[in-house]
Amino acid sequence: MIRKIIGSLIALLAGCAASPQMDSPLVDKVEMQLARADKFDSHHAYIYLARQQAIATAKKLSTSKAKENLPLFGMTLAIKDNIEIAGMPNSVGHKLLENYQPATDATVIQRVKDAGAIIMGKTNLHELTYGITSNNSAFGAVANAHNIDKFAGGSSGGTAVAIALGLADAGLGTDTGGSARIPAALNGIVGFRPTTGRYPNAGMNMISTTRDTVGPMAKDVATVARLDAVLADEKLAHEEKSVPGKLRIGVPKSYFYDNLSADVTKGMERVFKALADSGVELVVADINNIGELNDQVGFPIVLFETRQLLPSLIKRANPGLSLDDFIEGISSPDVKGIVSSLVTTPIPEDVYRKAIDSSRPKLQSAYATYFHTHQLDALIVPATPLAAQNISGSDETIMLNGNAAPTFPTFIRNTDPSSNAGIPSLVIPMGTNFEGLPIALQLDGPVDSDRKLLAIGKHVEALIK
Repeated sequence: MIRKIIGSLIALLAGCAASPQMDSPLVDKVEMQLARADKFDSHHAYIYLARQQAIATAKKLSTSKAKENLPLFGMTLAIKDNIEIAGMPNSVGHKLLENYQPATDATVIQRVKDAGAIIMGKTNLHELTYGITSNNSAFGAVANAHNIDKFAGGSSGGTAVAIALGLADAGLGTDTGGSARIPAALNGIVGFRPTTGRYPNAGMNMISTTRDTVGPMAKDVATVARLDAVLADEKLAHEEKSVPGKLRIGVPKSYFYDNLSADVTKGMERVFKALADSGVELVVADINNIGELNDQVGFPIVLFETRQLLPSLIKRANPGLSLDDFIEGISSPDVKGIVSSLVTTPIPEDVYRKAIDSSRPKLQSAYATYFHTHQLDALIVPATPLAAQNISGSDETIMLNGNAAPTFPTFIRNTDPSSNAGIPSLVIPMGTNFEGLPIALQLDGPVDSDRKLLAIGKHVEALIK
């Protein structure tokens, strides 16, 4: 009898030792986040939940003896559905592409996997990444994390909402003119656009080879900095550049501060006070011709390059589908209108070449001159002129200070110029408006100052909390 009891105990202990994942906090976290994803399904944050893959990865990591060598160990990630992951759907928000499953990972996905991250699934977006609300008629409008009637921002709305609602620790969006930073701003999280080219774009379904980049997003700057190091393949995951003893931050009031909501204006004033009280020197100075230069760059480049990129996307994701049928299959009216115009009235090549060869270099020079002339470490502007608006009725226009304003140009106004110049840009929450909706600030830095800008961002984040 005693031998049987001892034998049973030994067998029980052996079973526990062989299955440590049963009590794994990492597995518990993944299962909890999957349960939250089900609970908040009405926000339409995810297009595809990788349930089995996420739990399997968590179990595997739980038995790993190399935790210290994995800079993203156990970090759960929500990935925008235009970044390819082997064996997972990759729709780019378009119904006719939803059966496409890439055979290989995008380079950035391979890097985060190698660093110990867990992929939770593919997130919803503004269809084909062409918009800033994430009102996707194919897979459902992405609802703001703070109010289900408000839009999430876009085009990386699903990733931002997944993070804000605790469905993932962090995530990857993409950014053409604000597509990672705008939804980060509207959902109260941190969003980063690196210097263009800092991260590899292989395996990302782009609309612009010149402007597109992956954009990491998280609840705090420190987590974004960890992601940045891995994405850039730098051994800096646990390091930060030191913040200069006396920060000089530019405040370009003209253009960036025009026609703001009262809440955003008050929010920026609170930030200015916190920075000044801490010893940061605020330098009020404008960037010459910023609006005019930006207008000459943005749309000519992205519209021309989209027309060149679409056929290869269709051939890869749905062979045999014609361009006409692809356009006809676009579910979101605003996107169908834009893409149709690319075919019927394409951007002339000479207009594109002028934007690439003349206007963009002038814009980049204007930023470089601004930072150098005023000896600035960064500049600060509101991320968006106002908080998230109602999903219903906002596809074309929204109300700003009592007047109708075009939705897309209004929300990208402050994120677009740094995108076109290719400089690093960081969005940080700065509180909420009278409805409890997030508002945010944006820090831009000189080209290739990414790690320094993240360090400054971490400093500013701490000052305004």
